[in-house]
Amino acid sequence: MGLVQQKRQSAGDRPLALVFKGREFSAEEIGLIREVVTSCGGLSRQELASTMCELLEWRRPGGGLKWIEARELLAKLEAEGLVTLPPLVATKPRGTRTSVPRTDRGARQEAVKGTVGDVKPVVLRQVTSESERLLWRELVGRYHYLGHKVPFGAHVRYLVEASRPSRLVLGCVQLSSPAWKMAPRDQWIGWSDEVRRRNLQLIVSNSRFLLLPWVEVRNLASTVLALVSRQVADDWEGRYGVRPVLLETLVDERRFSGTCYLAANWIPLGVTQGRGRMDRACTLQGANPKRIFVYPLHRHARQRLCRVES
Repeated sequence: MGLVQQKRQSAGDRPLALVFKGREFSAEEIGLIREVVTSCGGLSRQELASTMCELLEWRRPGGGLKWIEARELLAKLEAEGLVTLPPLVATKPRGTRTSVPRTDRGARQEAVKGTVGDVKPVVLRQVTSESERLLWRELVGRYHYLGHKVPFGAHVRYLVEASRPSRLVLGCVQLSSPAWKMAPRDQWIGWSDEVRRRNLQLIVSNSRFLLLPWVEVRNLASTVLALVSRQVADDWEGRYGVRPVLLETLVDERRFSGTCYLAANWIPLGVTQGRGRMDRACTLQGANPKRIFVYPLHRHARQRLCRVES
């Protein structure tokens, strides 16, 4: 079942439980999910997912519903023929490329040169308004080699701004949900698979980092990473009710050396298997390996990640 692991009775084929992203759902809970889907035919998939979370008390530590995970579980159950969901609404699925606006705000500007001292203080402004979202999407879509994609799960975005000689956008940063499994990272932490499933939400991934191509400011990249390390825990906790203890990122060494991460005291751990997030069938082994870097946000990050709360 991919992400879903089924436990079955030894004498039959009836599912006893489903284990999905660290939570076990009993046969009774599966029955309740099926009953909700059947009896609430007028609800959208989003509404079904929220209803399911409410009934099963499937929440994040801060109290928010795990509706993203619930929608994924519903889709898996439908693929197994256990439920029939209402048709999808015509929206962009997560992880797909979206249209990128092309406006004067995102056009190439005059070169910005010098040192961090010439533009400081450098500020990370969290993207919250529609205008900021459109600008962030345009800049990343036009100038980041991976382009703009709808992120998976939780995420926080920033615009990097200079304060001198005038307020000016220098780049973009995105923090999002971490990789489900990476051997070098998991070995460095020292956790078991069960503990990883429980505590993975304490890791945040730096999934986009862009300094605009006309910006040539010495030491700016490491300065921005230092700002991220100081600011992200508060911002992430404020939005999702979870305080992360570790940052991670992947660097494509065919394009970048990762020098800025080393300068900002990130720890290199090794190389991924090169499969990517969506290669469930393991068909892309070694296709695009990337260097893993991590940055502890807590002095005892590894111990905290290995802790099992009672």
